[in-house]
Amino acid sequence: MTGNEFRFFLSCDINLPVTFSIEKLEGILPPIKSTNSETESATEERRAELYVECTLYIDGAPFGLPTRTRLESTGPPYWLNEVITLSTKYRDLTVHSQLALTVWDVSCEKDEGLIGGATILLFNSKKQLKTGKQKLRLWPGKEADGSFPTTTPGKVPRQERGELERLEKLENKYERGQIQRVDWLDRLTIKAKERIKERESSKNGGSHLYLIVDFCSFEHRVVFQESGANFVLPSPLTSTNEIVIVWDPEVGKINPSEHKQLKLARSLTRGIIDRDLKPSSNERKSIQRILKYPPTRTLSGDERQLLWKFRFSLMSEKRALTKFLRCVEWSDVQEAKQALELMGKWVMIDVSDALELLSPVFESEEVRAYAVSVLERADDEELQCYLLQLVQALRFERSDKSRLSHFLVQRALRNIEFASFLRWYVAVELHDPAYAKRFYCTHEILEENMMKLAAGVNGDEDGFKLWQSLVRQTELTAQLCSIMRDVRNVRGNTQKKIEKLRQLLSGLLSELTYFEEPIRSPMAPNVLITGIVPSESSIFKSALHPLRLTFRTANGGSCKIIFKKGDDIRQDQLVIQMVSLMDRLLKLENLDLHLTPYKVLATGQDEGMLEFIPSRSLAQILSEHRSIISYLQKYHPDEHGPFGITATCLETFIKSCAGYSVITYILGIGDRHLDNLLLRDDGRLFHVDFGFILGRDPKPFPPPMKLCKEMVEAMGGAESQYYTRFKSYCCEAYNILRKSSNLILNLFHLMAGSNIPDIASDPEKGILKLQEKFRLDLDDEACIHFFQDLINESVSALFPQMVETIHRWAQYWR
Repeated sequence: MTGNEFRFFLSCDINLPVTFSIEKLEGILPPIKSTNSETESATEERRAELYVECTLYIDGAPFGLPTRTRLESTGPPYWLNEVITLSTKYRDLTVHSQLALTVWDVSCEKDEGLIGGATILLFNSKKQLKTGKQKLRLWPGKEADGSFPTTTPGKVPRQERGELERLEKLENKYERGQIQRVDWLDRLTIKAKERIKERESSKNGGSHLYLIVDFCSFEHRVVFQESGANFVLPSPLTSTNEIVIVWDPEVGKINPSEHKQLKLARSLTRGIIDRDLKPSSNERKSIQRILKYPPTRTLSGDERQLLWKFRFSLMSEKRALTKFLRCVEWSDVQEAKQALELMGKWVMIDVSDALELLSPVFESEEVRAYAVSVLERADDEELQCYLLQLVQALRFERSDKSRLSHFLVQRALRNIEFASFLRWYVAVELHDPAYAKRFYCTHEILEENMMKLAAGVNGDEDGFKLWQSLVRQTELTAQLCSIMRDVRNVRGNTQKKIEKLRQLLSGLLSELTYFEEPIRSPMAPNVLITGIVPSESSIFKSALHPLRLTFRTANGGSCKIIFKKGDDIRQDQLVIQMVSLMDRLLKLENLDLHLTPYKVLATGQDEGMLEFIPSRSLAQILSEHRSIISYLQKYHPDEHGPFGITATCLETFIKSCAGYSVITYILGIGDRHLDNLLLRDDGRLFHVDFGFILGRDPKPFPPPMKLCKEMVEAMGGAESQYYTRFKSYCCEAYNILRKSSNLILNLFHLMAGSNIPDIASDPEKGILKLQEKFRLDLDDEACIHFFQDLINESVSALFPQMVETIHRWAQYWR
């Protein structure tokens, strides 16, 4: 739905019963007069047993029998939380339908049993059905009056509405998703609202009783219209300049004349004429403009028609196929047949475009099978770069045993590293109830086919042994989870937990010190690990107590990993995959920015492994060495080199800073601070901990580029030649990655159905934010100026300036 479109349902089309929920009664009930007391005015504490009676009134007359809730005696507030479903359907309602709600107390005498009542109209003044939470003020001692107009309106009179009522109205919109969610701001607002609520209640002395009712919500707004009518009576003309709202019942419906014209333009007989058509100069420009659109862009009707018209002349243009297939009306059998015939004759497309054809936009099995045939041309190394997304694309297939799942399994049989990662990516998705069956089916196909493999001529293991080597990876992670539970239960400081860990590895779990058979490392399946070294294993000092383990390898070496339990690292896995892919794209253009794409593997919804890279955080370096330069001088001293360090080390530092500055900008990485920026001894800087991506940030006013003052100072300041070189690397890297924007956008689009927090919350918005970062509206030269301005803005924020926005950005790093 575009921004200027308004969609709605008509009430006469909704064949569902009227449903609402009575949540609670707020306020303090009036005390009961005591009959046993010596004085007449004495009162006793009220121990109420309440129920609510609901009656629907249509045009002032009761419609159907009253409905009662169950009894509720614990309060205040009195939580009823009962869903009421009336026999009346939404299509039967009139514009003056109202709900009469009366609260009764059965614990006292009849004259005191009536607490109060209130009525509420089901449609507002704009003839829209009310949805969400409604707060009704009860009329004490009065039954709800269903006549029209009512004498017991539940709506607080306009003149009595204060700040609390305004905030509650906004909160209702927020809960219905009509107001954007901003976590840090929401928390502040909710606290402020609670304070206002306490202040208002103390001021009023809790004199009013409120009944909270939650009305059913629909995907779009519901507008009143009587059954059988296809027009809305016009509002009477007035002399004032007021806006009159008129509902158009034909919005969203097909225009018959346009539809007929489209059918004729795309008929089979037109194919003979269109075959020889060539676009004019202006039409060619329009086509070239359309072909440059990002994969997220929806084509207009005219653009779709233009591409269809010149489909034959576009068959030699590989970029045009995905755009052409978006023009096809797949529900039209003849048109779909034409499109598939052309697709078979089209020039072969790139792998990045084939990934687009696996997105949820394309449902045709033939189109998806064609995409797989293109992927078959890619080598294992390239496919492994996209494997995470290809597993997610299984969600969009039409069947459990799709062409894509068989293709992935066949590739896995040729490459044990590919097989290991495929198995892990599929195993993690088995926890998703909506798609568990599909992923389990792929897991079964992989297992069945691998078990059938015969031993290789060159002495390779047979299929059974290969599969068992992968199964033992899961057994290892289960044992590591068990160790973490035992270690967490140890009371005391981190040192005591480390002692317990080493004790477990040397004693009860000594089989982990030397494995019976070598196990393939889950993060590097070509490496065989033979056991854990207890003396070199430790625990990080943090809330989740991650393990740092050193494994012996079969070739006599060692590898260090971090094992986490209690943290979803699938988002980190995605970001590191993107860093690794971008590093590959840059190196293909002969630009090595010395990035550190360390390995990350999620082994469950809340567990996983990370490669341990020996390094120190900038916070630790600055506290011990005062500056980055002093730290690098310790490891790479050179009296004649720049700032007393070797030129190679400084160049490595500058390049890595440039690489991560560009990547964190594109991916919208948030929550950057000196503890999650790490520096290696050779001068390579890298980022860790990616809990916030695609523009989300827990801190207000994040700067556009994640550069800290100490990084700029290590380059000699904002006026030095090394800082100029840093900017040059940034701009070069940015333009190289822009060339592959379609590939990156397609990969993120395939993640739309995943359970990764920052994507799952709003996939469409997240991908559009990513697209914005590429500035596809600019050419390379304009982009260099844009990116340099971006760097200058971010860096000027780090040094004293008299500008409010810049002051806010400077606060980010404090």
